[in-house]
Amino acid sequence: MKKAIILFNLGGPDKLENVEPFLFNLFNDPAILNLPSLLRYPLAKIISNRRAPIAKKIYEELGGSSPILKLTEEQAVALELSLNTKQEIDQYKCFIVMRCWHPRATEVIIDVQNYKPEEIILMPLYPQYSAATSGSSIKEWKDVCKKNKYKIKTSTICCYPTDKNFIQAHSKEITKKIKNITNYKLIFSAHGLPEKNIKKGDPYQWQVEQSVKKIVENLNINNLDWILSYQSRVGPLKWIGPSTDDIIIENSKMGKHIILVPIAFVSEHSETLVELDIEYKKLAQDHGCKHYTRIPALGINEEFIKAMSELILKKEEYKFNEYLYPPKNKCPSNLKKCPCLNYE
Repeated sequence: MKKAIILFNLGGPDKLENVEPFLFNLFNDPAILNLPSLLRYPLAKIISNRRAPIAKKIYEELGGSSPILKLTEEQAVALELSLNTKQEIDQYKCFIVMRCWHPRATEVIIDVQNYKPEEIILMPLYPQYSAATSGSSIKEWKDVCKKNKYKIKTSTICCYPTDKNFIQAHSKEITKKIKNITNYKLIFSAHGLPEKNIKKGDPYQWQVEQSVKKIVENLNINNLDWILSYQSRVGPLKWIGPSTDDIIIENSKMGKHIILVPIAFVSEHSETLVELDIEYKKLAQDHGCKHYTRIPALGINEEFIKAMSELILKKEEYKFNEYLYPPKNKCPSNLKKCPCLNYE
């Protein structure tokens, strides 16, 4: 049986002149700006135009483009190889769909149709579910399929925040870096969200907390000095905290060795390669930090590829209904944006 794996990621501009249209796509997403289209479109135009100059400087630090597509392609190759060598019954092929830049769902659906699979499996490269990331990508794919009158069995692996292989992947990367280091602060940093999103029932923060809890348990280090914080805050709204900036400043002043873990990013991109590696490192050094270490994003880490592969091959063990395959530890009932509680 031929099966198509749709790998969802955010995407990034492939050249500097595409920074502004990339930002427009980001802010024109109803999951980001929850406004009627007549208001959202012009507002997204204004925001993307104002932010483009700063964003261009960030991408200049990366050589003029985002590496996220190339790195996601590497993950797709590794996952496809893993799936097709672990069994001989089904034939798997991975397709990449970016939410805010190319390849978009409208382009990729043609390739998927030409492949003629008997089943499609949606696999977000966001371990923790948020309506603004996984939810938005899944909805867009469904909308494009509906518009193209493409009906086929589709399974969704919505999230995997506490998957044992995902947890092990992070644990191994951390262990490699902290060996022989003393007097450190282990900071798990995740992309933030406005507090109002969480109050409306988005499960993201709870799922991130579960990921970190499991990793700390798995590390099994006595008196481990760790904290979870949130980065990338923009705009006037109140965001979930504490902020990574504040935690870095506080612990740098105390003379701690800063060890930063990108807990919600599985691909290197501007928010790891610039925000974490350059901006936060400088922030730490400006406040007295002598040693700064950043744990890499999982990328093609063997345990991470194994995590995705086994989630796909063993998805029946996680079956919620005919279409949805969530993790076994369900979100609390007040998190109404969880797809298990809000599946369409």
